Amino acid sequence: MTTDPAALFRERGIQVTAQRLAVLRAVSGQPHITADAVADAVRIEIGAISLQSVYDALSMLVSEGLIRRIQPSGSPARFEDRVGDNHHHLICRVCGRVVDVDCAVGAVPCLTPRDDRGYQIDEAEVAYWGRCPACIDRSRSKTTRTKNPPKDRTRNPRSNNRRVRRASRRG
Repeated sequence: MTTDPAALFRERGIQVTAQRLAVLRAVSGQPHITADAVADAVRIEIGAISLQSVYDALSMLVSEGLIRRIQPSGSPARFEDRVGDNHHHLICRVCGRVVDVDCAVGAVPCLTPRDDRGYQIDEAEVAYWGRCPACIDRSRSKTTRTKNPPKDRTRNPRSNNRRVRRASRRG
């Protein structure tokens, strides 16, 4: 297969436009990119483009099998150019980071459910949810700070005690 995007478009009978090429480059340059981020990248590269034009280009590229659309639960759709293999995704519940992970069992077993109920299956999406290493580290550092809070040297503990004693005498 050709690696030149314009030649690839021509091979598939897709009209070559600056917008479509820029959208494909944006997806190739940043795996798991959202449509809004694609629009931002395309605008930096070629100037003005409507969000609708970005969505149209993304939709066409997905339907042609040049990019893949994934939509983790609770997240906007994301796009990647890693297609044609059987890979899955690790998704951080905290920051939303998405990374590719190769299938542990190979290409075909993942696509074979115990009972396909008559469906002709051509794709399976597997998402592993958890926390990424960066969010785990942030969580650990917050826990450490909470367990050992810095001493507040601005308060005078005696003045607080006096207020408590005065309030109890009045009551």
